[in-house]
Amino acid sequence: MSRRSAPVGDLFQSACKGDRGALARLLSLVEAGGKEAREIGQLSYPLSGRGYTVGLTGAPGAGKSTLTSSIINLVRASGDEVAVLAIDPSSPFTGGAILGDRVRMQDHATDPGVFIRSMASRGHLGGLSLATPEAARLLDAVGRRLILIETVGVGQVEVEIAGRADTAIVVVNPGWGDAVQANKAGLMEIADVFVINKADRAGVDDTRRDLEQMLELGDLASEAWRPPIVAVVATEQRGVGELWAAVAQHRAFIEASGELVSRREFRLGEELRQILARRLEQRARELAGGDRWTELQAQVLSRSLDPWTAADIMLS
Repeated sequence: MSRRSAPVGDLFQSACKGDRGALARLLSLVEAGGKEAREIGQLSYPLSGRGYTVGLTGAPGAGKSTLTSSIINLVRASGDEVAVLAIDPSSPFTGGAILGDRVRMQDHATDPGVFIRSMASRGHLGGLSLATPEAARLLDAVGRRLILIETVGVGQVEVEIAGRADTAIVVVNPGWGDAVQANKAGLMEIADVFVINKADRAGVDDTRRDLEQMLELGDLASEAWRPPIVAVVATEQRGVGELWAAVAQHRAFIEASGELVSRREFRLGEELRQILARRLEQRARELAGGDRWTELQAQVLSRSLDPWTAADIMLS
């Protein structure tokens, strides 16, 4: 039996034993959504909760993929394994992370300790905001204890995804008007660590000063954890050790303070609300058809019935 036609349970057992092909197939099913994705979620959820997720986001061209590759180098040098989800909210036919990130990370393609997967929405009912945490849980359940989630841009979807990681890294560059970009994208609210990548360029001090000022002016100034600002030249592996040390410090802080537990509880609550909303939306589409729907719609159009009462009748 081919992997494509194998039952989800068999694929899951194979993935837990290290079968990368089975894991890739399961992730494709998660992306597609539907019954099989729910079955995967039922299998992976009880086994998850032991992995740690690190999100990386920033404007296109900030060097996130190169930085991710440099982090992989560091993690693998210590002997640990790592999985990467490269998130592209655009169509799979437009390129983006589907090919670009894999090309930039090709040095790790043959390393059995590294698993890299690009994800696009592909029409998933809940979009990436539902598919991504499910994919991360699957990776966690099959034994991947460190999961990097890299987003392509800084739109609402990408910031939301990166902000749902245990530690969120925001990547900026010198001389890009980062203060404006960070404020517009809401990156200040999700950043646990700031990275000034391409720090061999002019303007690093100005960018650091902009970020420091925003931290002082924002609510983050009063928080117990103050996001550190780390200068990095990812292409040369410079500063990556300091960055990863900052991530480790943040992890230790939120574990000791109990914030890690509260963050994960909040994320699960938000995910549950999203799932419920999507299921209700699907149910509403199913209700919006048939003779009863046609009859009520006609009454609304003739103004003998208001839309809210019509909706109540359909829901009842």
